[in-house]
Amino acid sequence: MYKLLTWASGLLVFLFSITRALDNGLARTPPMGWLAWERFRCNIDCKNDPENCISDKLFRTMADLVVSEGYASVGYEYINIDDCWLDKRRAYTGHLQPDKARFAYGIKDLSNYIHSKGLKFGIYEDYGNYTCAGYPGVLGNLELDAFTFADWEVDYVKLDGCYSLPRDMDKGYSEFGFHLNRTGRKMVYSCSWPVYQIYNGMQPNFTAIIEHCNLWRNFDDIQDSWASLESIIDYYGNNQDVIVPNAGPGHWNDPDMLIIGNFGLSYEQSKVQMAMWAILAAPLLMSVDLRTIRPEYKAILQNRKIIAVDQDPLGIQGRRIYKHKGIEIWARPITPISQHFFSYAILFLNRRTDGTPSDVAVTLSEMGLTSTSGYRIEDLYEDVDYGVLTPQTKIKVKVNPSGVVMLRADVQPVYRQITPYDPFRQAFSLRTLNDFKKK
Repeated sequence: MYKLLTWASGLLVFLFSITRALDNGLARTPPMGWLAWERFRCNIDCKNDPENCISDKLFRTMADLVVSEGYASVGYEYINIDDCWLDKRRAYTGHLQPDKARFAYGIKDLSNYIHSKGLKFGIYEDYGNYTCAGYPGVLGNLELDAFTFADWEVDYVKLDGCYSLPRDMDKGYSEFGFHLNRTGRKMVYSCSWPVYQIYNGMQPNFTAIIEHCNLWRNFDDIQDSWASLESIIDYYGNNQDVIVPNAGPGHWNDPDMLIIGNFGLSYEQSKVQMAMWAILAAPLLMSVDLRTIRPEYKAILQNRKIIAVDQDPLGIQGRRIYKHKGIEIWARPITPISQHFFSYAILFLNRRTDGTPSDVAVTLSEMGLTSTSGYRIEDLYEDVDYGVLTPQTKIKVKVNPSGVVMLRADVQPVYRQITPYDPFRQAFSLRTLNDFKKK
């Protein structure tokens, strides 16, 4: 457990920085909703597959289910179109227009319907000549398209980056965000700016990205497989020193959609994704057929206690604090705070595939939980309350292969004033948000 102790001691260094961020008042916690792409892709064959094609009917149906099946009541609020909604050509006026056969009533009518359900409406475009699927992009029409989205009462805009030059994205994404703000309508701005630059060998300017975007992609699209999910987990763990400091209220790293309830993840692996996304302070954008999802997967997506971790108002992204022989421990500081001691969400991940659960035992202090008032420990999947444990207590968990155990550790109030004559406790009281981010 030497690595855990090193991580904990590193938090004692007090570092502070202020990053200018987009201030449109939106996405103060990671956005939650439903997004079409991973599950329904670019299926435009409404003649032979009318129930699953990208169409007005699909989005109205999913909006209905988000409300009637309880997803809205736990925080999912956006219904987001992705690629393939457009006509292949702009209107004679230059405006974007939907495919008239698949969106016969127009986008504004669909937007009105989604709003009538108490939900919010999101749309997709691309900073390029074309979208990734070959439909008209926004290049040359940034102002017109931003105002078109405002006229349609769009609440969330995802801007992809196919068919454009990564070197132009610093200017282009900023300019489109400027026009979105000029419309006077508040729209969450989701950027793919960093990922295209990273793959082109460029170092993204995250100061500028944070200033202009509410969330952004910085790694591969998620696919419907455990291998894809593992690659994303590894990317966020291996690059956390660069990634973690960029996240916070109003500006989030986006590891991509939730694929829980589809075909590629087992039940245990689905629990991993939900827990990991909460630790990462990630947007929770389901991409699943809500008409056919099985009850056990629906329960994962609607786990209120894990959603509460994801939506914690501090907005601190978690970090991997231990990795050895297929076992990983991740930690995220959360509320409540007492005497400058954070509470924590703790995730135990078993990457082994040897067919039997693994026992993991560690003291709270080894994970950086050092408040002498103790922590109330709760298992967020099993609803087990361990009571209040002290930092010296060793907690033992049994983690299934390709599975997860997620604990919440709420720091207990400190009723005795910490005096300047106790330097050890004083030192630990100096933990701040930026200590965690920087270390």
